[in-house]
Amino acid sequence: MTNLVELGSNTARNGFRNEHFVADKFNNWNKDAEAQQWLSLLGCNLDDIEQVNANVLHGYKADVNVQIKLKNSSEIKTENIQVKLVSNKCGFNQVDKRWLSHYQELWDMPEDVFHLLQYFTGEIPPYKQGTRDSRRMFFPEMTGNEREIIYNWFSQNKALILTDIIKGRGEFCANWILVIRKIEDNMSWSLKSTEEALEHYGSGGVTFSPRGSLNIGQVGMQRKGGDGGRKTANMLQFKLDPTSLMK
Repeated sequence: MTNLVELGSNTARNGFRNEHFVADKFNNWNKDAEAQQWLSLLGCNLDDIEQVNANVLHGYKADVNVQIKLKNSSEIKTENIQVKLVSNKCGFNQVDKRWLSHYQELWDMPEDVFHLLQYFTGEIPPYKQGTRDSRRMFFPEMTGNEREIIYNWFSQNKALILTDIIKGRGEFCANWILVIRKIEDNMSWSLKSTEEALEHYGSGGVTFSPRGSLNIGQVGMQRKGGDGGRKTANMLQFKLDPTSLMK
């Protein structure tokens, strides 16, 4: 337990330590009761396992790649797990963050949607006076027609967007999401398939939030902000509550 670091500061360094904590548990599965439960949920019969090799990944949706060698078989079962470690009962965590142009390319975003989101992120300044923030615009400050453009596009592309920001694409897309919550000396966890997570976070429609941003199901879309006013504050980010998978 001493290797599980609370995420108060949520620094990258602590994130890597947490991911190694999970990989180490898998690699010591024959002595670790929780890792045995995880392997069972991954569809493994513990009696059939010869060896487990887990490695931490960087730069992918999955944080830990788990390779399971089965007895009397050349088969190696491979699972990619996204790890979320939290130290609060609930709270939103960033699940994806990129420059708006990257999302435009990824999702073949129309120019009118892209242009309106540039106002939202602050890549281009407001087109009118008296906005809440002189650097950018919130959706309620746009016209009804502009909000309808945003609403329609995100509603039509909801499944694609959520799949990309939660599961990802390619060899190391996340097949599973492991949420571990540690409050003081108490640790609890939930391991769900990405399909279950997508069904959960996808529940509900596309709505404009009271703060002027956008909710896509249970996922919030925001301007990144912060960063001391640097350009990176104008990136687009998506946030969700990992602990809601534990309910």
